[in-house]
Amino acid sequence: MCVMDGSDTYLGISSPSEGLYKEKGSRFMAFAYPVVSEEEVRPLIEKLRKEYHDARHYCYAYRIGRCGEKWRCSDDGEPSSSAGRPIYGQILSSGLSDILIVVVRYFGGIKLGVPGLIRAYRTAAAEAISCAVKVEKTAAERLRVTFGYQAMDKVMKALKEMGLTPSGMESGEECALEVSVRLALTGTFCGRMESAGASVTRDDR
Repeated sequence: MCVMDGSDTYLGISSPSEGLYKEKGSRFMAFAYPVVSEEEVRPLIEKLRKEYHDARHYCYAYRIGRCGEKWRCSDDGEPSSSAGRPIYGQILSSGLSDILIVVVRYFGGIKLGVPGLIRAYRTAAAEAISCAVKVEKTAAERLRVTFGYQAMDKVMKALKEMGLTPSGMESGEECALEVSVRLALTGTFCGRMESAGASVTRDDR
C-alpha cells in the first residue's frame, strides 16, 4: 500500500526544555522531551518520579507522529481533565508532535480548585514549550519491496537515483528489501518500483 504524495513535514522539538509556574505555594515544574515512540515515554516519567520523589503528582501528555496518531494524557490523581488535558491542549495549540510534557507538582497546602489547576498545568506546559527549540521534521514510511532476481538491476538503479539506502536484503529467485521513504515521495517511489517490475507493501513489522 502506498501513500499519495503530499506534505510530510511537521514540527517537533530538538532537545529537552523546562518551564515553571507557581501559585499559592504549589510549584508546577514542566519538562518537555522529544520522543519518537511510546516506548520512550514511561522511562522518562519514571526518571522524574525518582528525581522528584517527594512531589505529589506527575501529570503528562504526549503526541507522536506527523498527524499525532499516537497520543495520551494523564491526570495522575488530579481531578478529571484538570491536568493532562490542559497539557495536551498546549501541545496541540503549538502545532507540535513527537513530544512528551510531564508536569511535576509540589502541593503548597492550599487547594487551587479545578479552574486553578487547569490554568496552572496549562501555563507550566506553555512555559516549557516556549523555552524549547522547534525543528522541522520529515515523516517517512517503512516499505517492503519484493521482486524477481531479473529485476534486481532496475530496482537498485532506481533506489540509487532516489538516494535511498535499502536494508534487510533477501536474495534468491525471489528478492526482497526494506527501505524508509519520506511520505512526499512514496507515490513516486511506488511508480518507479512498479516500472522496475517490483511490488511495494507497507512494512508493519
